[in-house]
Amino acid sequence: MKFAVIRFPGSNCDQDCHQAINDIPGASADYVWHKDSSLAGFDAVVLPGGFSYGDYLRCGAIARFSPILAAVREAASQGKLIIGICNGFQILCEAGLLPGALVRNEKLHFVCRDTWLRVEAVDTPFTNAGFTGGILKIPVAHGEGRYIADAATLASLHRGQQILLRYANEAGQTTPESNPNGSVDNIAGICNPARNVFGLMPHPDRATDARIGSVDGRVIFESMLAA
Repeated sequence: MKFAVIRFPGSNCDQDCHQAINDIPGASADYVWHKDSSLAGFDAVVLPGGFSYGDYLRCGAIARFSPILAAVREAASQGKLIIGICNGFQILCEAGLLPGALVRNEKLHFVCRDTWLRVEAVDTPFTNAGFTGGILKIPVAHGEGRYIADAATLASLHRGQQILLRYANEAGQTTPESNPNGSVDNIAGICNPARNVFGLMPHPDRATDARIGSVDGRVIFESMLAA
C-alpha cells in the first residue's frame, strides 16, 4: 500500500509520518509537494502535522488553497483513504472535507503530552485493528486543537457514528481532566459520512516505536493497511 505524505511550507511532522509508515510491513510512503497537482499511483493520503504556511490567518486556512488540495478532494471522492493529523485535521476542516473547526485550546496554552484515547468505533478503515472501548496512548502537540461544532453538526456526527476517538483517562473514562484542549464532547478524532476521510489531533506518527513510549499509533496505520 502506497501512502502520499503531503509537504507544505511549515510542515514539521512529515518526516515522522514518512518514517512511521515505512516501518510497517506492506506499507510505503513518499513525499508529495504542496504545489503538485496529482496523487496518481497512491492508495492513501496523509496530511501531516506542523504549521502549514506558518498558521497565518488561522491554522490550515491557507493550505486549503494549495494546488494539491484539489487532488486530495478528488482522491476522497474516489474513496481513497485520507488522514489528517493535527495540522492536517485543521486543513481537512478548513477544506470542508470534515465538519466543525479547530480553535485555540481552552486554557490558551500549547499542550504537548501523552493522552489516552478511547476507541469509539471499529467499523472504519482507520480503527479496524483496535476494539470498541480500547484505550490508546498517543501524544498531542498543539495550541489550537479544541474541536468545536454546532448542535446540528454534533447530532449528525453522533447519528453517523463518525466520532472515532475521544480523550479519556487510562481507565477509559471521558473526564474533563482527560481533555487536553477543551474539545466538545472530548472529541479527539472524527471521520466523514463515507468513512474514508479521518482527522485527529493526536499524533499516531509519534507512537509507533516502543523506544519513544508507545506503539499504539500503529493501530491507525495498520488499520489503513488492512482496509
